[in-house]
Formats: sequence, structure tokens, C-alpha cells
Amino acid sequence: MDINHIVKDFEKGQKELSDIGDSITIFGGSRFKEDSIYYQKAIEIGKRLSDSGYNIITGGSTGIMEASNKGAKLSGKTKSIGIHIDNLPFEQHPNKYLDKELNLHYFFTRKVMLINYSSAYIIMPGGFGTLDEFFEVLNLIRTKNHQPVPIVLFGSKYWGKLYEFMNTTMLEYETINQNDLKYVFLSDNIDEVVEKIKYPLHPKTHQNPNLS
Repeated sequence: MDINHIVKDFEKGQKELSDIGDSITIFGGSRFKEDSIYYQKAIEIGKRLSDSGYNIITGGSTGIMEASNKGAKLSGKTKSIGIHIDNLPFEQHPNKYLDKELNLHYFFTRKVMLINYSSAYIIMPGGFGTLDEFFEVLNLIRTKNHQPVPIVLFGSKYWGKLYEFMNTTMLEYETINQNDLKYVFLSDNIDEVVEKIKYPLHPKTHQNPNLS
């Protein structure tokens, strides 16, 4: 790990993203194909959120990321942003639906940028990388290192058992408390997703009336 590359990643991210405005990050797997229901749902979510005035930020590659960026591009009302990284075996190239592309060197600096400039997060189906991103956001909010904002798990068939595990077993063994899950929502309904995260943003507080 090269400290110079780390510094350059952070400098690049801050320069390109610090003034982008209201944004939502959509996380999800790179392996989903165009005929997947989740790919199609990601297009619709990206478009609806862009129509509502939010930039869409993704990891900039294929699958759910591509679909989300495509939705934003179809809307055309906000920016479609991809934060790509070198040397990930399942993310071969940036997708073609980006208005702004950042190419970073390290996985962890990319994750910081994906999280740091957004006011809500949608977790679409994905693999270990998506799980890592979900739990990173959740833990940052839980430990008060990030303002409380909505985290939406989209797809009950995919995420339902994880959501149930957190709300039953983890609570039963007191490894978390109910307040830790206050900002996590499970949904299959795009209207509900948009409603959960669509509100007047206040950058210093990120207060959302839908969460009270």
C-alpha cells in the first residue's frame, strides 16, 4: 500500500465530489445481467431518484451499478456518477452511462467516497462487496460517525433473511439494540423507497421527517 496513492485518491475524491449537491449512493452486485429483475428495478430507481433531483452515485461498473447509472442518464435531470477502481476482478470497466467518472487506486478510499457524499443509501442485491458496504454505512451511523440517514435494503426475497436475522437473533443475543436498526428499511416498492429518502436536505443535520 502506497501512502502517496492514498493521498491522491482522497484529494481526487474531494476535488470532484465536494460540491456535487444532493446525491444518493446505490450499492449492488456487478454480475446482474440486463434481463434480471433487479437490473430493471435499478434502472427505475435511478431514474425516479434523478427525476426527484438527486445525483446517482455508484461503483461505476457493470450489473446493478450500470443499471442505476443508466436510470439517471435516462432521466437526465442530475448527474450520473461512477467511482471506479483498478484491479477488481469482477468489475472490468466503467459503464457507459456516466457523466462523471472517478478512477481510484484503493478499495477502501473508493468506499469512503461512495459513502461520504450521499444523503441516503439503497442496497440492491449483491455479493460480499455489497454486504461490506452495507455494514460499513450501518456501523458508521450506529457509532455516530455519520449522520443518521435512510438505508434501504431493496428486495425482500434477497435480503429478507438477513433483515430477519438482524431483527431477531442479533437482538435476542443483545449484540445490537433496536436503535441500531432504526434507519434500516426493507422494501420491494419503488414508490416507498423514493418516499423514504425524498425530503428537503439539511447538510448539517440530515434530518428526515420520514425517520421520526
